Amino acid sequence: MEQNFESLRLKNQLCFPLYAASREIVRKYTPLLKKIGLTYTQYIVMMVMWEHKSLKVGEISKFLYLDTGTLSPLLKSMEEKGLLTRKRESGDERVVTITITEKGMALQEEALSVPEAMGKCVNLTPEEAKTLYTILYKLIG
Repeated sequence: MEQNFESLRLKNQLCFPLYAASREIVRKYTPLLKKIGLTYTQYIVMMVMWEHKSLKVGEISKFLYLDTGTLSPLLKSMEEKGLLTRKRESGDERVVTITITEKGMALQEEALSVPEAMGKCVNLTPEEAKTLYTILYKLIG
């Protein structure tokens, strides 16, 4: 009996163009974010913190679809840069609250140029970008 391996071809995988596109987008962000002293992951943390000011680590984890094991060293590094503070809850030492600092808030002004610059790097019409955004959020639930 002959097996059909068509489903195993790279060109037939939804995961591959998503993976490659994600890597390409992050690669384009890198020089823009380097100018303001952030990695891509730090940037997405800062976007959440600019909006919410103070959150528990678990809440940040849910917003960013990152596990707390990935977030904890990242948040520690960002605290060392003076962008955030971490405080353990007195009632439950496992719960850590993250609060943005004045320095972290000031960085928001510097980051204003990033979305516009990225918009110029991505070869999509506004309608295509909106459609892609909708589809991607449908995929991640």
